[in-house]
Amino acid sequence: MSRGRRGSAGAAVRAGDVPGREAPRARRGRGGALGRVVRAGVARRKVQTLVMVLSTMMAVTATVLAGALLTASRAPFEHAFAQQNGAHLALQIDGSKASAAQVAATAHLPGVIASGGPYPQVTIDHGTGDAGQFGTMDLPPLTVVERPGPGGPLDDLALTSGRWATAPGEIVLSSDFFGPQPTLGMKLSFPDLSGGAVLTVVGAAKSVTGTADGWVVPGQIAALRPGAAAPAYQMLYRFAAAGTDAQVNADRAAVAARLPGAAVTGALSWLTAKLNAERGNAPFVPFIVAFGVLGLVMAVIIIGNVVSGAVGASLRRIGVLKALGFTPAQVVRAYIAQALIPSAFGIGFGVLFGNLLAVPLLRKTDLVIGTASLSVAAWVDIAAPVGVVALVALTAFAPALRAGRLRAVDAIAIGRSPTAGRGRTVRRLLGRAPLPRAFSLGLGAPFARPGRALAVAAAVVFGATAVTFALGLVSSFQQIQVGLSRDGASQVSVDFAGGRGGKSVMHVAPVGGAPAAPDPATVAAAIAAQPGTRSYYGVGSTQAAVSGLSGATTVRLLQGSAAAYSSPIISGSWFTGPDQAVVPTRFLQATGASVGSTITLTDNGVKVPVRIVGEVFYLREGGTDVITDLRTLSAVDPSAHVGNYEVKLKPGTDPAQYVRSLNKVLHPVGADAQDNALDRHDSTLPILDGLIAILTAMLATVAGLAVLNAAVLETRERVHDLGVYKSVGMTPRQTITLVLGSVVLIGLIGGAVGVPAGVAVHRYVLPVMAHAAATNVPQSYLAVYGHTEMVLLGLGGPAIAILGALLPASWAARTRTATALRTE
Repeated sequence: MSRGRRGSAGAAVRAGDVPGREAPRARRGRGGALGRVVRAGVARRKVQTLVMVLSTMMAVTATVLAGALLTASRAPFEHAFAQQNGAHLALQIDGSKASAAQVAATAHLPGVIASGGPYPQVTIDHGTGDAGQFGTMDLPPLTVVERPGPGGPLDDLALTSGRWATAPGEIVLSSDFFGPQPTLGMKLSFPDLSGGAVLTVVGAAKSVTGTADGWVVPGQIAALRPGAAAPAYQMLYRFAAAGTDAQVNADRAAVAARLPGAAVTGALSWLTAKLNAERGNAPFVPFIVAFGVLGLVMAVIIIGNVVSGAVGASLRRIGVLKALGFTPAQVVRAYIAQALIPSAFGIGFGVLFGNLLAVPLLRKTDLVIGTASLSVAAWVDIAAPVGVVALVALTAFAPALRAGRLRAVDAIAIGRSPTAGRGRTVRRLLGRAPLPRAFSLGLGAPFARPGRALAVAAAVVFGATAVTFALGLVSSFQQIQVGLSRDGASQVSVDFAGGRGGKSVMHVAPVGGAPAAPDPATVAAAIAAQPGTRSYYGVGSTQAAVSGLSGATTVRLLQGSAAAYSSPIISGSWFTGPDQAVVPTRFLQATGASVGSTITLTDNGVKVPVRIVGEVFYLREGGTDVITDLRTLSAVDPSAHVGNYEVKLKPGTDPAQYVRSLNKVLHPVGADAQDNALDRHDSTLPILDGLIAILTAMLATVAGLAVLNAAVLETRERVHDLGVYKSVGMTPRQTITLVLGSVVLIGLIGGAVGVPAGVAVHRYVLPVMAHAAATNVPQSYLAVYGHTEMVLLGLGGPAIAILGALLPASWAARTRTATALRTE
């Protein structure tokens, strides 16, 4: 604070801002002199240097994270899809309504660029697998297709073990089949078929889009078709435009329109496989991109403001440099370099932190080709720094160019003369307001330099936006965690011995036999009689074939009116009886159905029509489950029964005590109660919460440092005025009030604009994240901001501004009056 305008030229020479004794040879040795000017400028402006380091570090960290997750979630699937010549659409066609020739003719429709088939197809509902020493497996519905070989015009199958089927009685199973692991030599028996067909597993193969559960040689399907079942065909297509669900659905409709009647009975889009492959990291990308954009914009604003402030505070030095022989181009390069040097350190730290933060997220990668990478792609580590360096250089160029264009005489004259007053009218009006004089003087300060004030306000706006957005995300994630937990808001689960019920995949006869399964009615009576029980409902599951989906689909079976609260409703309503169902968003996307549509469940060879009455938020089991009333399938499937109960407790009931008391009754009958609080954890959400906290803290810190930089510049420029105020009686406390008052208005504007902006970003980004996971979100997950929260968040803007100005305020308060007056 002791340096001022009077001794600035001498101080500049002593500090090495000019080449000193070598000044007459400035042009001959201007390269070395320019380097000393740059180094001195960086060393002298420690606050500005720190601000640029942190702002660029924040921008690069978020950019590297977003690029790493985007690459990890998409590139492997796209590579596998291209390598295996994947199909955009696989249609299941009723052979009784369309002949093979009619199906083949659809390959010549406009927009179809490649096709495969028609291949005979059948879905076998009831079968068993002989697993040798491991027992007998009940098979879920098995979709089998005739293929002459693993290659073809489309959907090349990659053999993962064994060989291709070459004779009747052999089958190649999909390596993704939901059922037995494809053990070579396993016998698959289908007793319900005429002659009791038996197939031997000779190989395992992978379809990049999951077009079938198994493949047999041509001519085998006839022996696998149940009784009077109509023949069916599979037809594979590639289209010129199939990048969105709307385009795929339009392509499907165009094909269906060329076939007679309702010949198309099922469809499988490549986008479903793509979503399954990308669901590990793709949902994280939108919010990280949002933080990255906020960081980049803040970096642009702050760096531009820092360089502009440096130019404004160094007008006389610029004039001296030009008088000593520095050209305009050298001055421009000097100020751009003073921005690039600290930014380079920030960029280096950003690449390091971005790579470190990406590791726990990349661990969650679930890719279609079965591999996960724990490192960031090299091109991301190169592209992010290069992009930010270019952004910093462009941002610093405008104020640096202004410095280069100043004439030496004008720069020295301006540097010696006081700045022309701005905002005098506003400051005069504030002086008449019933406010402490020190505070009113501070409130008027931003109007003296409106450009700088607006830039700082913009930084505070983005900081407040980031804080609001982050708190909204955390609140939404907490609700999502409850929604994705075992059964929503139920506090206690009661399991029967042997698991959760439903159709088991494997039955192994234990030595000495198994205890009898508990009677559901007995368990329900015990729950109802237990003090603290508010409501309960039964849960079971089975496997069924669903029109429009390949392979088996899990059907969740619920019993009791309280089941309506087990999953949040997105649209429509909960089912009110049998033959109705609610389904997740992904199910609607995969099948092309909608709320109000009717689907067909095939269980034990019986077709059961079910009407979709609602869309629910549900991501478990791949997000394609059907949730319906137990009575929908209990009449046709003996295994469709309650396997556990979900219990909601009365307010004030201790779950741990309730579980201990209930288990005294349940354990003797073979059931067990568990506290669901122990089951509500997801390793991904804590990672997300921690990442949000880190990125938000970085953004808020950068916003505070932007205020700190502005307050430092303002205090240094007004140090003589402060000396005058102190000489007429201003106390240190009043000095602090003056400095803090100069940023209060900026903080209020930042909060008033930033909070609604943060709410808007949250309401935009959360649905985008959900769509990346192939689901919509309930409205309650978006409405997380209450009136109290909005007011408190609005105070975040002034809080950021005041915290950023505290340090220069204390500096100003400690400055001696005589020292301040000597700086004129």
